[in-house]
Amino acid sequence: MTVRFRSLALVGLLVCAGGTRARAQGERDTHFNGLHFSGLIHDFTTPTFGSWVVDGVWTLDMTGGPSSANFSAALTMERSDLFFVATPGSDANNLATRNAHTHHITVAHGAVTAIPGGFRVTSMANETVVTGNGAVAQFEPTPPTSTVQIDITGGALVPFSNVAVTFGGAAVRHFGSNPLAGVVKTVR
Repeated sequence: MTVRFRSLALVGLLVCAGGTRARAQGERDTHFNGLHFSGLIHDFTTPTFGSWVVDGVWTLDMTGGPSSANFSAALTMERSDLFFVATPGSDANNLATRNAHTHHITVAHGAVTAIPGGFRVTSMANETVVTGNGAVAQFEPTPPTSTVQIDITGGALVPFSNVAVTFGGAAVRHFGSNPLAGVVKTVR
């Protein structure tokens, strides 16, 4: 009984210590200043936009106090299996039909505002760069019109756990207007 009681007491102590650390981290995070966020995106576009699978990594750095942030993402896109179900006769094993390609998205000095459960970073077209395979994205006119909205949200146990990236302007024609969902891996 004594060994069991000590084990339970140790587990309880670890849970309490972890809860205190999470609460302290959450309190620190509400100030945003100088924080660095990173994570992953893994989502699908809607079938009306070609049903693409989108994967990649992202980072967000708070700069200039709590009102400005820089964001970058490196994404891959290729036709999802749903495309081949919806497009009879297409060869899912044909790499050209899968049309794998890359996008790099950067936002400089996006505006930061509080939203329920987190914060939002919003960019203007002159603050946003969207590439396609390392060049200017084919859908981007001159001057660029694409914008990006990044929502970082969470809950009581993990203050910042989710990311949602929503495109505006010309990028909607390629990515769709629904947010691309992902996860926050680190906050420092």
